[in-house]
Amino acid sequence: MGNAQLQSIHVHPVKAFRGLALREAVVEPWGLAGDRRWALIDDGGKVVTQRQQPRLALAAAELLPGGGVRLSAPGLEPLSVDVPSPIGTTTVEIFRDKVEGVLAAGAAHAWCSAYLGADVRLVHMDDPATRRLVDPDHALPGETVTFADGYPLLLTGTASLDALNSLIARGEHADEGPLPMNRFRPNVVVSGTDAWAEDGWSRLTIGEVAFRVAKMCGRCVVTTTDQGTAGRGKEPLHSLGRHRRIGGKLVFGQNLVPLDRGTIRVGDPVTVLA
Repeated sequence: MGNAQLQSIHVHPVKAFRGLALREAVVEPWGLAGDRRWALIDDGGKVVTQRQQPRLALAAAELLPGGGVRLSAPGLEPLSVDVPSPIGTTTVEIFRDKVEGVLAAGAAHAWCSAYLGADVRLVHMDDPATRRLVDPDHALPGETVTFADGYPLLLTGTASLDALNSLIARGEHADEGPLPMNRFRPNVVVSGTDAWAEDGWSRLTIGEVAFRVAKMCGRCVVTTTDQGTAGRGKEPLHSLGRHRRIGGKLVFGQNLVPLDRGTIRVGDPVTVLA
């Protein structure tokens, strides 16, 4: 563990859109600054992700000063979207949670709907400090999260991906591998560890910022989506199902909750405290 370090940092300004690689990021209590503060919802208020719309993998969102986003996708002119004024909210259903969000301007809804060929709206989380609590079964009092699946950050390890790709290479869908890390849509990627070392972590620091491990990350169909083509295959779920079924979940990566604020940078040392 002496050489463990932060290899890469990723934020996803709009949930389910392509990730952005950063050299450094500010850690806020609810996650990395700019990560998943925006999401798409359907006409019933449910969040739309790559589970339903794999083509979202090909859409991108660039962070703008002040928290806005510049949307781009194949076949459409880019669109800049400002943070909406929080004069009223709409209810957003994300898994079992119902949280309040603020609708973006109508042009954003039209742009996103045109791209997907489905009626969707773009919504912004105006106050992540109060809107949505982390699952109380795995949280400390008052911990909150944005529109991420359930926890402020997701950590993965390069050695674990190498080990998984070795399993895929020996399986019946070997032609699908090796898979890149973007299949798992992490926030922080750690190198210099043993494969699956993160399974045993409970507290760590990245640079000067401390985190606690909330729980292992159970994986879904999104991991089978090629983030460059939006096509779907069988892996990695097939191999995870055979080799990484833990507690009824197909596990890859760890969900983190920040214990303090600060800035993390690519190359920062990663130290396991417990």
